[in-house]
This record gives sequence, structure tokens and C-alpha cells, in this order.
Amino acid sequence: MRTVRIKLTLAFLMVGLLGLAVGAVFASRTASGAFQRFTFARNQEDIVARLESYYQEHGNWEDLAGSFPPFQQHVPGAPQIPLREPGVLLIADAEGRIILPAPGRQIGEQAADDVLAGAKPILAGGSTVGWLIVPQDAFAPTRGEQQFIGQLNTALIVGSLGALMLSVLLGAILARSLTRPLQDLTEATRAVADGDLQRQVPVRSRDEVGTLAASFNRMSLALDRSQRLRRQMTADIAHELRTPLSIIVGHLDAVEEGVLPPNAQTIGIMRDEAARLARLIDDLRTLSLADAGELSLARTPVEPGALLKRSAAAYQPAAQAAGIELAVEAAPGLSPVSVDAERMAQVLGNLLDNALLHVPRGGRIVLAARPVADGVELRIQDNGPGIPSRDVELVFERLYRSDAARQRYAGGSGLGLAIARSIVEAHGGTIYAESAPSQGTTIVVRLPTPARA
Repeated sequence: MRTVRIKLTLAFLMVGLLGLAVGAVFASRTASGAFQRFTFARNQEDIVARLESYYQEHGNWEDLAGSFPPFQQHVPGAPQIPLREPGVLLIADAEGRIILPAPGRQIGEQAADDVLAGAKPILAGGSTVGWLIVPQDAFAPTRGEQQFIGQLNTALIVGSLGALMLSVLLGAILARSLTRPLQDLTEATRAVADGDLQRQVPVRSRDEVGTLAASFNRMSLALDRSQRLRRQMTADIAHELRTPLSIIVGHLDAVEEGVLPPNAQTIGIMRDEAARLARLIDDLRTLSLADAGELSLARTPVEPGALLKRSAAAYQPAAQAAGIELAVEAAPGLSPVSVDAERMAQVLGNLLDNALLHVPRGGRIVLAARPVADGVELRIQDNGPGIPSRDVELVFERLYRSDAARQRYAGGSGLGLAIARSIVEAHGGTIYAESAPSQGTTIVVRLPTPARA
């Protein structure tokens, strides 16, 4: 099985081979062409210099053809200039008449303008006395030039092979650096699948792979925390269910054995425990519906102040019996919120139950509503003992157990705040706590208005 590292290395190798091949061919042709143009210009200039010397010595071109046979052209005094074949040079006088013909041309023939356009002028005394027409392929490379081109191509091949080896090495190193985090993630994923939810992977970079590793670490921690909470919740639910059942069964056994009389008091105790058991089951059902996204909501426009006043009126007798002041402070002109009034009354009821349970006699609970940028904010504020800072973010967990948290917010089944959060989030809102020890607690519920819902 080919790993990603091998695939990446092969990909780097293929890209390197292709790039080096194209580069080497381009460099070879460019260098060869430039060298050929250089040698052509050098030989052309040498021939022109020889011809200028010839003209200055003789003053004319009359004997050029005799001393320079047209089919065995060797530049006078310069036999070292190699011609690819005899008769490739064409020389014309100042008027463009041919004085040394190439094959197919005659002495005295007028050279065409396009031929003279590419000719090299021959100067004497500052005036043009003739023209040299040389084809681009007129000169054959010398032995030394051939050796130079061969050495150049060899150097390009050796350099290309060295660059290829270096690219393969760097590609292997890069492939390893890219795949090592993926291997770590693969091993960690297998560990998580086997139940090791605390497995973490090192974050080796800040790129996309590093972001993936950091996300995996957060996911692993969240899974581990969720598993611990699930186990704790299962144990707590079993305890919560066992307690009323034990009381009911105990009383039934006592009645059956004649220890307790089957009177209204005994039946009342059992009825209260059965009601407690039913409430716990209802709470669990509400949470399961919220988790499944099936919590039904009958939304209607409701004025926030009226919602708070309704809840305050329902809990006013309990507050008076506990010696606690219960007040409503709603800003005027608040926009209606689209909510299920019964579900929101359940949220406020759970929050008021918790507050009444822990605010001391003579304390105060305020239900407030005010507009905010993204909707309406409901605040349930009390002057009770407050919540330790380490527990503020955890009080909305299901059956979360902390001595301070349970003491402050553990009324009823212990699911009240979890249910409140589920209902608020089902409405598209948010809920959070603001508290500090000995400074009271404020539960903030933010709900979007219909225009933003």
C-alpha cells in the first residue's frame, strides 16, 4: 500500500524531473544559440576586416575573383575560418553588383534589395566600398567549439542530476514533515476509537494541519468531558430514581407488615414521592426531546414585561412565605418576542425555584427586561450567596455535582438549569450566569425579536 509520504515523494520527483528536463533543454538550446551567434558575428567581422584590408591594399575589387575562386572560398590570409561548404560567401561592390558570386549567381549581377538588407558593409576611408552577404549557417563549428558545446551540455546534465537528487531529498523531508502530523492524527483517532478519549496530538505548525490537530485535541477533550458527564448523569439519575422508589416501596412494605397505618399521612408521603418521580421523568423527557431537536414550540408574540409579571405573580405567594421580596422591572416599549409562552414560563419557573431555594429571608429577587442590540434581555437577579467562579460555567450541566453548585442550584431534580438552557437555545437565544461568592447571582436570558429570530 502506498502511503501519502511515498506519493508525495514520487510527485516531487516527477515535478523535479519534468522541470529539470524542460530547463535543461531550454538552457542547452539557449546557450548553443547564443554561442553560435557569437561565433558567427566573430567570423563575419574577421572576414570583413580581411576584405577591408584587401581593398585598402589594392584600391579596388578587380583581382578579388581571381585570387578568391568562387567555389573554393578561403578568405585571403584567414584560412582558419571554417566554411560549411565552398561558395557560400557572396560579396558585392558599393552599388550592389556581385563581384564574388555564390552558386547560382553571376559576377556583375545586381543583388536584390532584400539580400542587401541583411548584408554587412565593407568600409574603407569611412565609405562603404562593398557588401558581405553570409548565410547564418555558413560557418562550421571548429573542433574547439564542438568541445565547448559538449562540455556545456555535460555540465547541464550533471547539474540537472544534482538538482534532481537535491529535489528528491528535499521532497522526502517535506513529505515527512507533512505526513508526520497526519500519522499522529491517525494513531490518535484509533486510540479514541478504542476508548482513549484523553489522547492528544502535538501541534507542530500553525497551518491547516496544525489547525486540524488543535481541533482534534479540543474534540478529544470535549468527548472525554461528555463521557464523564454522561457517566455521572447516569449515576445521578439512578440515584434520583432510586430515592423516591425506595421510599414508596419502604412505606408499602411497612403498611403491609403493619408497622405503619394505611392512613392519609402515609398515602400522602407516597403520593409526594410518586409526584417527584413523575417530575423527574418529565424533565428527562424534555431534555431528550431537546437533544433530538424535537422540542415542540407554539410560538406567539409575547411582550417581555407581561411574561415576567406572569411568572412573578405565580411565585409571589412562595416568596412572601419565605420572606423574600419579588419585584419586576421591565423597560417600557419593549419589542415583543416570538416564544412559546408556556415553555418560557417553565424556564422562568425553574430559575425562580432555584433563587427562592437559596436566597435568605429578607433577600430580594428582581425580574428585569431591557432591550439589547440583538433582541431583548431578561435578567433574574438575586442577592444570595452567589456561585464560586469555577462553577459559573458548569451550573447549566445536567446533574452537575459540585458542593457549592449543588448547594446553590440543585433544587428539584437537579435538571432545572439544563432544561432552561435547552428551551432557551431552542428559541434561538442564549443563557448564562453572572455571579461571584457573596455578591449574588444573575441569570441572563437573551432572546431575539421576531425581526431577528
